Amino acid sequence: MPPIMPVPTPDADEPAIRCEALTKRYGGRDGAVAVDGLTFTLPRGATWGLLGGNGAGKTTTIAMLLGLLVPTSGRVACLGHDMARDRFRALARMNFSSPYIALPQRLTVAENLRVYAHLYDVKRAEARIAALAADLQLEDLLQRPAGELSAGQKTRVALAKALINTPDLLLLDEPTASLDPDTGDWVRTWLERYRAESGCAILLASHNMAEVARLCGHVLMLRKGRVVDEGSPAALIERYGREDLEQVFLDIARGRGIAAGASPA
Repeated sequence: MPPIMPVPTPDADEPAIRCEALTKRYGGRDGAVAVDGLTFTLPRGATWGLLGGNGAGKTTTIAMLLGLLVPTSGRVACLGHDMARDRFRALARMNFSSPYIALPQRLTVAENLRVYAHLYDVKRAEARIAALAADLQLEDLLQRPAGELSAGQKTRVALAKALINTPDLLLLDEPTASLDPDTGDWVRTWLERYRAESGCAILLASHNMAEVARLCGHVLMLRKGRVVDEGSPAALIERYGREDLEQVFLDIARGRGIAAGASPA
């Protein structure tokens, strides 16, 4: 993988993400609350984890960060751009990966990547696709229809799509899902290098606690749409008196521990 040089931007002093009292309700003022007053600031060049059980608000949060959902209240800015008023300038420098969102099945891998390169106005698109294919071991898959790929292959293609525009902000939802341990470790190493060389900020939603502990310098723990605790993986493990981050996750997801007002069991 060739070195990736950061591109200076006029808003370089702004954080990668700034959320202020971000709230999303479904069904009007008295409807169910999916995200409840979320406030955090993700610095440039940092990797943070967004953790919580099913229904904790992770997917809704990511959708609002991408401008796909309009918040009920609150504000979100990405790379210095207010997502309610100026999201397209931010989106050009962001990207998103999830193995749960299918690419067009009849298009080949190369055709899919060309479509996204065009959408992001990537210069020298064929060279960028070739570089990503080499880095992510996709060269033998480029001419195969996306619908014929295995789950692990689709995960790697989704990651290539997310990196096509060399983003300054990368939102990752389960980036190593369906990968075997060896390939998953290789992808994590690749992401660590990409962040270090590009200065990209990463927000990672994952249920793989070992992955989070390795990649993330800071973790936001969500429960019922609220941040109930946060800190570095090591600090959270120490605070809850647990052996690893998975045990901390279980405490919080089940309403136990410090965040619930009780001592860890």
